[in-house]
Amino acid sequence: MKDAIAEKKFVELKYQVIDRKTNEPLIDIEYPIPYVHGANDILSPEISSALEGHVCGDVIEIPIDCNDLYGPRDESLVFTDHIENVPEEYHEVGMTITMENESGEAKNFVVTRVDDKTVTVDGNNPLCGRKVIFRLEILTVRDATEEEIQSGGKPDEGPDINGTLSPIS
Repeated sequence: MKDAIAEKKFVELKYQVIDRKTNEPLIDIEYPIPYVHGANDILSPEISSALEGHVCGDVIEIPIDCNDLYGPRDESLVFTDHIENVPEEYHEVGMTITMENESGEAKNFVVTRVDDKTVTVDGNNPLCGRKVIFRLEILTVRDATEEEIQSGGKPDEGPDINGTLSPIS
């Protein structure tokens, strides 16, 4: 009998985020994402609870309104500035700029437009305002080791999955 996803199970999965309106993939994570179920909050509560009880080999689709995950789009987080005021390394669409407010709180902004005169950055999560489907393929489910439970996944983690497009709550 296959192990089912539950508290303290080590899980590896890969996922896609698909726009419900266009049916186009927005994100396609092909490398395994490892975590220990219930040991951290790497996944949103909706996704975490939908995974419970599923086994290795299952593919599930979870419809998500990204406004529930990331809040509504905030146009006050979109800024356009003269290109000469922006360091040259940020003159490329897709670059991430970390900025701090007066309180010292950091926020990531993504360069969304560059032309001859201006650079536009956006502090909204790129999925804000979208209705999507998270399609998850479960690759591994097994009992987690104590070390994995303590670290919330593989102790010497691979790729950073805390980027702006992951299904993080």
